[in-house]
Amino acid sequence: MKTLTELKGNWNETKGKLKQKFAMLTDSDLMYSEGKEEEMLGRLQIKLGKTKVEVQKLISGL
Repeated sequence: MKTLTELKGNWNETKGKLKQKFAMLTDSDLMYSEGKEEEMLGRLQIKLGKTKVEVQKLISGL
């Protein structure tokens, strides 16, 4: 997964790409708060039906 700094710095761009790829994702699903990364990853796991590792790879690949 991208480093925390990279993820935070580019989150709006990454969020837009995720929403394009997965139309069912909402702003609430993709809400990024410092210290709550695991919670956000959990929401994405549930919505996308993927494992944590798969979600991390998906985000890193964008």
